[in-house]
Amino acid sequence: MAHVVLFHSILGLRPVEGEIAAVFEADGHTVTLPDLFDGQSADNYDAAFALRKEVGTDAIMERARAAVEAAPPEAVLSGVSFGASLIGEFWADRPQMAGALLFAGITDWMDSPTPGLPVSVHIARPDPFDDEDYFADWVAQKGEADLQMHRYDGAGHYFLDPSLDDYNEAAAKLCLDRSREFLRGL
Repeated sequence: MAHVVLFHSILGLRPVEGEIAAVFEADGHTVTLPDLFDGQSADNYDAAFALRKEVGTDAIMERARAAVEAAPPEAVLSGVSFGASLIGEFWADRPQMAGALLFAGITDWMDSPTPGLPVSVHIARPDPFDDEDYFADWVAQKGEADLQMHRYDGAGHYFLDPSLDDYNEAAAKLCLDRSREFLRGL
């Protein structure tokens, strides 16, 4: 079974991340949910960006780094949107990681993506924060990574969170089913 480090979205650690973790834990995986905003969260994206600024990059990265360092070297790095972008800070230093699982966002590839590294990505189409050229360029840079790029037509950005207008029940179910299958295959 996998150990998953799941970084929350820009909205902070909210019930939805616990719900995602519970789905994975029911399958026998271990999930670490670092609270990068130290107990604070926001209900909308404008407030979330202000919160991120208030908490500060140094504190966020210190908490993220501590969570990654406490996890086994083969842990799967995962994140939602802003949380997915953080993975790029760590994966080059984790050659034994079993895979990466990104929701509602992507991250910078390492200079030379690990050949065969399983990467599963789940993005709305269209995504309100990034255009299609951005995603196409990212896919073109994957090198020899084993990329599974899943797109969800008509879903909102963070379509997994039932408390947001972004929520799309069918996309959320399909995304979690695909994610569970991805983790089983590692």
